Amino acid sequence: MALRLLTPTEARVLGTLLEKARTVPDSYPLTLNALVAGCNQKTSREPLMEVTPGQAQEALDALKQLSLVFETSGGRVTRWEHNFQRVLGVPEQSAALLGLLVLRGPQTAGELRINAERWHRFADISSVEAFLDELQDRSPDKGGPLVVLLPRAPGAREPRWAHLLCGEPELPAQSAPAAQAAPRSALEDRIEALESEVAQLRSTVQNLLEQLQMSQPGHAN
Repeated sequence: MALRLLTPTEARVLGTLLEKARTVPDSYPLTLNALVAGCNQKTSREPLMEVTPGQAQEALDALKQLSLVFETSGGRVTRWEHNFQRVLGVPEQSAALLGLLVLRGPQTAGELRINAERWHRFADISSVEAFLDELQDRSPDKGGPLVVLLPRAPGAREPRWAHLLCGEPELPAQSAPAAQAAPRSALEDRIEALESEVAQLRSTVQNLLEQLQMSQPGHAN
């Protein structure tokens, strides 16, 4: 199923429901207050957000229209749960990876395996990569790709993955095309070469002065 792009608040609400269903099942489904608290956590969230109850309710109403969440009956307080896997047609493992990417931002396959410990235990990094590849290679009739492998940032050992539920992710400044950084690198190389030449010239002058038994200008004999 192809979904419209989600807003950041809708994605945070959906990701929080995905997380709490796995990490605190005794408290799930969530009340609105519990959901807001989860959205605004200071840990395991990137970026940090300050979602108000009104914004969370608005997001829930929008997600309900997409069949991604629904209200549960019973009790005096309305509770909410997600319908993510059924709507998108993804297995448990893929839903866990998507939830982590939504809540924590781009991550490497290794980071995802570690962070998924309380969500789903993956046997190894290869299994994580296999599910990410499936999410990236989803055919158009299934709604298209749900994740993308980002260009490896300069100095990084591994590339990171990002979700596409809110659209194409913005690349950080350091991931700009290498051609833009080339002039600066060339300048640095030139400065280093000049510094080396100056050092050699100083050494040559010093040797000449010693051979002529002269002191450097400005120094007393």
